[in-house]
Amino acid sequence: MRSKTKSTLRTTLTYIGIFICGAVLVVLLLSFFDNTLNGTLREWFYRGYMTKYYDPEMATDYVQPDWIAIKGLAFRLALAVFAFCVIIIGIVSRLRLNAERRRIGNAVGQFMLSDTPEAGIPNEIAVPLSDAKSKLMLAQTLLREETARKNDLVMYLAHDLKTPLASVIGYLTLLRDEQQISPELREKYLSITLDKAERLEDLINEFFEITRFNLSTVTLDYSSIDLVRLLEQLRFEFMPMLKEKSLTCTLCAPDALPISCDAGKMQRVFDNLLRNAVLYSYPDTEIVINAQLDGDSVSVSVLNRGNTIPEEKLRRIFEQFYRLDSARSSSGGAGLGLAIASNIVTLHGGKINARSADETVEFTVTLPVS
Repeated sequence: MRSKTKSTLRTTLTYIGIFICGAVLVVLLLSFFDNTLNGTLREWFYRGYMTKYYDPEMATDYVQPDWIAIKGLAFRLALAVFAFCVIIIGIVSRLRLNAERRRIGNAVGQFMLSDTPEAGIPNEIAVPLSDAKSKLMLAQTLLREETARKNDLVMYLAHDLKTPLASVIGYLTLLRDEQQISPELREKYLSITLDKAERLEDLINEFFEITRFNLSTVTLDYSSIDLVRLLEQLRFEFMPMLKEKSLTCTLCAPDALPISCDAGKMQRVFDNLLRNAVLYSYPDTEIVINAQLDGDSVSVSVLNRGNTIPEEKLRRIFEQFYRLDSARSSSGGAGLGLAIASNIVTLHGGKINARSADETVEFTVTLPVS
């Protein structure tokens, strides 16, 4: 407040000084022109603004000012001086404004390019500018990260697609070139080729599915289902994979949990969670599926024993195009399953989260009952 008052006083004094200087300048100019014109201006003033009369008693000529005419002249001169000062003040103000704009522009440029605020920026500009800079830097960081993840995705997909495709081409070439191959070996090669072709189809389908979620073209087909029966069916379907790694799977749930959801897409969510639990569990351990009713929502968790996931990776595990492991696995997918699962749960109005500690990994899905 005190600074603003000082600024106003300084501006007022500046304008008064300009007015006085203008008046003095006008007088000096008139004097200069009068001297240049050999007293012409004095004669003009004498004729127009001085009154001459004769006193018969004293027999003398007298000259006295015509104050009415002089007041009119003074008024016109004041108007001229005022107009001159207004023009000068306008020019000076415009120059000062342009200089201030250039100064603020340079300060803003320095501020945007540096990490420290510029002292010359007014507070009413510095605060929103600082917020805008922070948002811009955050947006640029997120854009760089997403671009890097998409580039990684392209590289990973190219690798994943190339591996089964090379196997398919190799075995088919072998079957074509080897005419004397035994029926048993031919059946084995055909079985491997079919398995690789199916894996290739799964990878392509997974890629197209995450693309559909990105374009927000997915619609949900709601129906009433028993979530416990869905989990029991998945548990039964995974029995061969469980036996292969000597794993057991326990389902802890009430007799029934009726909910309204898209059954096909929700099956995809729990299929992905259970598949990850099987793939990344220690051998000879137990996977626990816990389902329970919690007020107006249903909570389902999948717990397995495996390598602890670091906290920094755990926070980004559901991000699209983010890969938990840089190493590729021939049995894994394209690394998009959790992103798809997160999108499906979000479309249902639910939440999905993960935690990992002491060599345990737990994914929890919370869904509204209806």
